[in-house]
Amino acid sequence: MSRSHSLRELYLSRIREFYRQPARIFWVYGFPTILAIGLGLAFRSRAPESIQLDVVEVGSSIISPVQKTLLEYDATARRDGRSGLQLKSGSAEDARRRLMTGKTPLVVEQNGSQIIYRYDPTRPEGVAARAAVDDILQTAAGRKDPVATEDIKVTEPGSRYIDFLIPGLIGLNTMGGGLWGIGFLLVNFRMAKLLKCFVATPMPRRNFLLALLGARLTFLLPDLGVLMLLGTLVFNMPVHGSWLLIIVVDVLGALAFAGIGLLIASRAQSTETVSGLMNLVMLPMWLFSGVFFSSERFPDVAQPFIKALPLTQLISALRRVILEGAGWLDVTPALAILAVWAIASFCLALRIFRWT
Repeated sequence: MSRSHSLRELYLSRIREFYRQPARIFWVYGFPTILAIGLGLAFRSRAPESIQLDVVEVGSSIISPVQKTLLEYDATARRDGRSGLQLKSGSAEDARRRLMTGKTPLVVEQNGSQIIYRYDPTRPEGVAARAAVDDILQTAAGRKDPVATEDIKVTEPGSRYIDFLIPGLIGLNTMGGGLWGIGFLLVNFRMAKLLKCFVATPMPRRNFLLALLGARLTFLLPDLGVLMLLGTLVFNMPVHGSWLLIIVVDVLGALAFAGIGLLIASRAQSTETVSGLMNLVMLPMWLFSGVFFSSERFPDVAQPFIKALPLTQLISALRRVILEGAGWLDVTPALAILAVWAIASFCLALRIFRWT
């Protein structure tokens, strides 16, 4: 056989190996195309993003001059095709709670002729919103007699951006460990023919899968402990709720993601396939679940989908317990949703799991 002939045959064999595995074709060509279309639609040319803020109401039926000015500016800006305001009004207590839990970057309150801005100076979004809103109000006053303002910079532990971020990172770490730790392990076992060795034993299938879940939970507590110690000791993050409840929430979240990892790897035959499936599952949660910013920034029509995601419920429950001191009853809905994900994914994985 000539050298050129062997080169041709090796080339053709590689091509045949590729197209005989439809999963590879999809993840190499199909998924990047779908991803590009989705991101193109999400980040297409559009008007600048609306400025998000909360305005403290002065009474149940009274609109303060500040609120009136901002509403008029919003109506004019939207009519002219410019970016408006994403304005939410409520009591001082509700507004400050939303600020402390990262759901709004700025709270504007009127005290007589003075305007009070509450924001986290370490959060760029809050600083930018404060500057933009102050410019609107000063312009409306004509700037000849500037409106008196006061900045209350929210820097105490529990209300900073880092306090908002730590629970998000805990949730992200829990998701990654459950999906990658379980999914890749199973596929590597399958590729190395180790699963065939297991199936030859009298071991029940559920025991094998439960052992994987148990091992993942063993590694979970050190992961949680490292991030919690980082938050409390290095950044002085307060823990207002029960440590036991924090552990229970994280364990249930880990079970949910481990079950999803089992389900994804139940039939995957290659690392390329399982890697693509993992990214397909994780990408929506990376974008929508509120890891780095509040999920409330997304439109109301998307909220039912966002709230159904396990990472959204895990992070939300962790933040409520850690930052707000929520109790067992307060996070029961989140625990129920995580339990449904854990039980449903594990039962389905047990039903469709293949050893080969």
